[in-house]
Amino acid sequence: MPGKVTRRAALQGITAVVVGAVTGEGAYGYFHGRLALGLTRATLPVSGLPDALDGLRVGLLTDLHRSEAVPYDLAASAVRLLLDERPDLVVLGGDYVTWGDRAFVEPAAEALAPLMAPFGVFAVLGNHDDERPMSAALSARGIQVLLDARTRLAIRGEALQLAGIRFWTRRVDEIARVVGTDAVTTVLVAHDPRRLREAAELDVPLVLSGHTHGGQIVLPLVGAPAARKFPVLAGTARRENTTLFVSRGVGTVYLPVRLNCRPEVAVLTLKKQGRV
Repeated sequence: MPGKVTRRAALQGITAVVVGAVTGEGAYGYFHGRLALGLTRATLPVSGLPDALDGLRVGLLTDLHRSEAVPYDLAASAVRLLLDERPDLVVLGGDYVTWGDRAFVEPAAEALAPLMAPFGVFAVLGNHDDERPMSAALSARGIQVLLDARTRLAIRGEALQLAGIRFWTRRVDEIARVVGTDAVTTVLVAHDPRRLREAAELDVPLVLSGHTHGGQIVLPLVGAPAARKFPVLAGTARRENTTLFVSRGVGTVYLPVRLNCRPEVAVLTLKKQGRV
């Protein structure tokens, strides 16, 4: 219709302004940085990990943010990278779309549908995900969504528990109900890495998170404006007996730019570590 501004036109206009206003580094962040997907391999110390689970490989993909600014090809590349690594299980960390945009719920889930692993594919939701449609779309593709829920896996004769919490589940008592009281190695999947404090209080040995985008825009000499909010923007942190890993994620939000902070999928090898 004449005079009507579409979402695509608005996004293109904003992008043009941003790219025109920032330095050459900003243009690089738009044209290349946000698409320069990489694979991160990391070894994580896990307190009390049974010998049988030592060496277990977990694939982590988070913050897809499928939208007009995050193309299907980037999502498909992330899935292929993870599949090529053949992890033992796959964890999805939330924010599959941006601002709950229902137009991208099915495309996001369809991009993730090829994921498979011997011990399953599991997901939590992020603060951008509309709970009902996103959960339904993922579940329809065989991905188990953990909404303040836990599940127990039998791996090499040992039990491993995955506990997934909603973004708004924050209090220690709330998380404790999800984790339960069984003496079994537990991995807490929490979109927000600020749950490290509560996990350490509950003696949960491992937390997997996203949400930060690694800062997304990391400025020379200044760093990332978001850094002070989180225990770590990307990679590992440790608090008492709890290890945290935060992925930089795949997509972008607010601005379709990444500076000094390339998108990633991660493959994490769990290693036994003694308790403090």
